[in-house]
Amino acid sequence: MIVSVVLTRKKRCLLAGLIILLLLLIFFAGRLRSGGAADPNAASPAAGRQRLVPIYYVDTPEKKLAISFDASWGAEYTPKILETLQEHNLKTTFFLTGFWIDKYPELVKRIAAEGHELGNHTATHPHLNTLDKEAIKKELQQVHDKLQELSGQTPILFRPPFGEYSNKVIEAATEMNYYTIQWSVDSLDWKDISKEEIVSRVTRRLHPGAIVLFHNNGTYTAEALPEILAYARQEGYEIVKISDLIYKENYYIDPSDGAQKKKD
Repeated sequence: MIVSVVLTRKKRCLLAGLIILLLLLIFFAGRLRSGGAADPNAASPAAGRQRLVPIYYVDTPEKKLAISFDASWGAEYTPKILETLQEHNLKTTFFLTGFWIDKYPELVKRIAAEGHELGNHTATHPHLNTLDKEAIKKELQQVHDKLQELSGQTPILFRPPFGEYSNKVIEAATEMNYYTIQWSVDSLDWKDISKEEIVSRVTRRLHPGAIVLFHNNGTYTAEALPEILAYARQEGYEIVKISDLIYKENYYIDPSDGAQKKKD
């Protein structure tokens, strides 16, 4: 006996609906998988967005460079760093977190009073790529207000925690009138490498327009600093604050290496 199976219109519609639902589930699962592995700094081809990068260094023929200190945890070695900078008559840039400011307000005042520049390093040192734009702005605003209150300075420089950034992070900072600053020379003092290693690493990498990264509480940073400063001076470098190194207008940032360049 031959059995014929005839689908009713209702059954055919139900089957078609199930197939469509299955295809949608497969599509969105694929999107989620690829999104988790995507580079947060990459531009979106669909949106045609340009990849934004911070200022890593300044493309300049002048033998000028800036040194900077990130302050997030501890302050044991900060007075010695400040004494060394004063002895060499140098002004530098300190990027401060909100909880460091709250714990060491007198040091914040001293850093500012001695002529150094205060930069924004966020309130809680979070992974900013995990936050939405409003939360990023809140992190910046809290530190902005604290620095203004304690020092009278209006900060214009921002360094993202962990060196992590994305278009969203840079856009949020730019909308708050901040220049986003990275570095081209990492002292690696945060790894507690020896004084000799810090000196060797930094002096071998100095270049015109460099931005050097130190930490205020690196175990051997204060010890290494005098030799590094003496070497830079001997090589003819002028050491300035970051805001005195970067271009404020008529510039662009090369996305390939983060060089801030003057427009022709």
